[in-house]
Amino acid sequence: MTATISNTNLPSVYDPKAAESKWQQFWEDNHIYKADPNNQAEPYCIVIPPPNVTGSLHMGHAFDNSLIDTLVRYHRMKGKNALYLPGTDHASIAVQAILEKQLKAEGKTRYDLGREKFLEKAWQWKAESGGTIVNQLRRLGVSVDWTRERFTLDEGLSRAVLEAFVKLYDEGLIYRGEYLVNWCPESQSAVSDLEVDQKEVNGNLWHFRYPLSDNSGFVEVATTRPETMLGDTAVAVNPNDERYKDFIGKTLTLPIMNREIPIIADELVDPTFGTGCVKVTPAHDLNDFQMGKRHNLPFINIMNKNGALNENAGEFQGQDRFVARKNVVAKLEELGVLVKIEEYKHTVPYSERGKVPVEPLLSTQWFVKIRPLADNALEFLDNQNSPNYVPQRWSKVYRDWLVKLEDWCISRQLWWGHQIPAWYAVSQTNGEITDTTPFVVAKNEEEAIQKAKQQFGEDVKLERDPDVLDTWFSSGLWPFSTMGWPEQTPDLAKYYPTSVLVTGFDIIFFWVARMTMMAGHFTGQMPFQDVYIHGLVLDEKGKKMSKSAGNGIDPLLLIDKYGTDALRYTLIKEVAGAGQDIRLDYDRKKNESLSFEASRNFANKLWNASRFVMMNLDEQTPLQLGVPQPSELSDKWILSRYNQVIKETSNYIDNYGLGEAAKGLYEFIWGDFCDQYIELVKSRLQSDADPSSRKAAQQTLGYVLEGILKLLHPYMPHITEEIWHTLTQKGADSKESLSLQRYPEVDEGQIDVGLEEQFDLLFGVIRTIRNLRAEADVKPGVKVAINLQTDSSREREVLAAGSVYIKDLAKVESLSVGGGEVKTGESTGESMGESTEVLTTVLTTTTTKFQIPQKWRLYLKIIGVILLVRVGFAVFNAINHVAVIAGFFEVVGLGFSGWYLANNVFNKEKRQQILQTASKSVEKVPQPTVESEPNQEEAIAGVIGTVQVILPLTGVVDIAAFCAKLQKKLEKIENDIKSLSARLNNPGFVNNASPEVVQGVRDNLAEAEKQAQILRDRIQKLSQ
Repeated sequence: MTATISNTNLPSVYDPKAAESKWQQFWEDNHIYKADPNNQAEPYCIVIPPPNVTGSLHMGHAFDNSLIDTLVRYHRMKGKNALYLPGTDHASIAVQAILEKQLKAEGKTRYDLGREKFLEKAWQWKAESGGTIVNQLRRLGVSVDWTRERFTLDEGLSRAVLEAFVKLYDEGLIYRGEYLVNWCPESQSAVSDLEVDQKEVNGNLWHFRYPLSDNSGFVEVATTRPETMLGDTAVAVNPNDERYKDFIGKTLTLPIMNREIPIIADELVDPTFGTGCVKVTPAHDLNDFQMGKRHNLPFINIMNKNGALNENAGEFQGQDRFVARKNVVAKLEELGVLVKIEEYKHTVPYSERGKVPVEPLLSTQWFVKIRPLADNALEFLDNQNSPNYVPQRWSKVYRDWLVKLEDWCISRQLWWGHQIPAWYAVSQTNGEITDTTPFVVAKNEEEAIQKAKQQFGEDVKLERDPDVLDTWFSSGLWPFSTMGWPEQTPDLAKYYPTSVLVTGFDIIFFWVARMTMMAGHFTGQMPFQDVYIHGLVLDEKGKKMSKSAGNGIDPLLLIDKYGTDALRYTLIKEVAGAGQDIRLDYDRKKNESLSFEASRNFANKLWNASRFVMMNLDEQTPLQLGVPQPSELSDKWILSRYNQVIKETSNYIDNYGLGEAAKGLYEFIWGDFCDQYIELVKSRLQSDADPSSRKAAQQTLGYVLEGILKLLHPYMPHITEEIWHTLTQKGADSKESLSLQRYPEVDEGQIDVGLEEQFDLLFGVIRTIRNLRAEADVKPGVKVAINLQTDSSREREVLAAGSVYIKDLAKVESLSVGGGEVKTGESTGESMGESTEVLTTVLTTTTTKFQIPQKWRLYLKIIGVILLVRVGFAVFNAINHVAVIAGFFEVVGLGFSGWYLANNVFNKEKRQQILQTASKSVEKVPQPTVESEPNQEEAIAGVIGTVQVILPLTGVVDIAAFCAKLQKKLEKIENDIKSLSARLNNPGFVNNASPEVVQGVRDNLAEAEKQAQILRDRIQKLSQ
């Protein structure tokens, strides 16, 4: 084969690290992904879900951003004006925890530094360490516009937060009030539901009695937090519970505290749970809080913000909540009201940052009145199906959440973050901020002073609220604040609303809903057209990855080992459907993964195939070679498959089937292009090949390879960029990028489904022959004889016409179809070109030509013979009426009959020869030559569809040695059968193992028995 190696070709080995850093730098230095709002093309925009500035790249980030980048790169190549906007979240709690830990190591607190110095330290930390996650995102090769990078505490976003807060306050949608919040005693701050980890713990359930005030009896209650009974203000029962109807309205005497509390009726109480009586602590339980409001109960807070009990706890004041728990139980036992203590497994909410159980605590905080905002978002959903959820089932989850939303606590007792723009007139409350101190809300201190003087006089003294806003407040503004809102910027006009939000289902409630509520209120539109909900990345055991479980898989380790493209491609290819979780196989001891290794092998396969193609293009680019002019059927086939894949891939990605598209590309590139087409055209690339055929092969190879690089680029941007620049011979100074080329468009005229079906049959036969060769240990260089059997005349014609392909790719010496040998130079043509013409004819005629069923052909021939005999008798009968001629024929006939009988009928050898000839003449049909099936006793066979593939072994392999190999394999399977049968006959296994495991063993046994029988039959036939 001719192979020209020059600087227009690729190195022999692909180096992912070198290519990745090279192209990431190239894209950023040349502003390849800088979006232009003046571009008139249809906009396509995605804003990155901002990772915490404290974070490091984990598998969730890698998965989410790989999906996003694939979508953005695809739509950019489709000609859209694409913007992928990056940024990070300031992560109030996380950053503050890091800084306070550092201060604690120095023996200091934030109060020792003061707010101003503390914030200086925070910004210094951000400058030094806050770029880690951003640099790691760069390693993913994401095509973001880095010139537009945002930070939720930058000047522009801070201005948007102030605007939103003041506007909501002025509209009566933000208020300051007392409410039950999740309180972290460790960080001494309220935390959102998202900042809480639900942990299952082995705890206790304490039962004790509350005596009726009239001493007529008692009720029994149970709790997992006995210290909270000190704040009980009622006991509740279900109004329909017959057991307690007479108790409703009576009062109880609360043990220890000796406080009289009522028995109330509330439908929230489940009569089937426990005793049906529930202690009510409105200041320390969310359900109790709601009951307390409904029944106007007192709210008694027994806990300080550091987790110690306060003055309302009586003798337990000053004790830590867990110390007090033990002491309260001891006191109840001493009073004789403790009934029992049960072991009880239950779920306890832990602060994600503080690592301690959160405490529902009654606290004065800032809240958003959520109902108007939620109802507005519901109206968009119900009337416009906006936003559109993919998969659609998440729309109901989102809707249910909006319906149930309660007012949102937005204040946090921290210093790092957006400080609440409220100033208290402390001069009205003795210089201190209390729950009743009056305040003004303003965008800055100057405006606040003006407002305060108007309300409280010239001598008013102001102090700003020390708390900061929940980070979800600024994140809720993210889709439009990053575009410049509240100013009407070109970016906001062009790219908002954004095209799609890509995120996991676990933050629909906490982030997605907040963005839709905020956007609907401030912009009058939903912030994105679609919400693509993906699943979670699970570990090798199918468990959710988390820091607490310690089962995370570091994507950076996988990038170092397998390359970024392999990581991206694996994560997306594993998606079996929108919204489905993916489970990664991973060997933690070796830090290896077969899935990622397979994707790296795929990259190497593409690299090597590209290298081969470029070695055979005579240093010409696809543009120089020109549009393919297919001269042979294999060219038409690969062009049909290529256009079919363009169509399928585009359709999948347009409908968020990214995993399905990735699998389709893998099968086409590895199977159709690399393993099939390149092998088919190798002989046509030889220096002595027909020039026109060689040129057509080069054109097709170059054209399809460049198209493959474009199709695959959104998934594997680095390797495709590297190959494309070499294939198209872009100079070192070129600023062009594959990512800005147009995505391939389908040419429906080149799609030939019938042609693809015929090649499927040929390749299926080739694969079967290869498998049989491998099974029989046929040496690679040995050519074999193959017999193909099928009842379908159409399949026989296709197989006969395509025999050159089969012989070439499967190393076949002689090929018989339906029993007749098809030899090169006979019906298949002298060259592959002639062979393809025959196959073309088959494909264009077999679908319209009337085919006589095989079983009727013999009957028709017999009828024809009978007709010929009758015509012969008629002729002889006519001749017999002519006297002279009749006598003459009688003499000649008698003489010939006697001679024929003597030399043929009475001669045994001649008689058998006549019978064989007659049999052949009857069976002969006008199609590929058919003869009786060869001796199959020393052969192995396989089946592909309705075609039986027979490989005779005589003279090809050592039959005895092959039988010995089969026997050894059979013995191993029989041992497996014994082991599996023993497990199923063991009652301990069948009764104790899960049904799935037992069924799996049964399935394995059935398969083993099937394989054993196949081996026995094969050994028997070969041994005869």
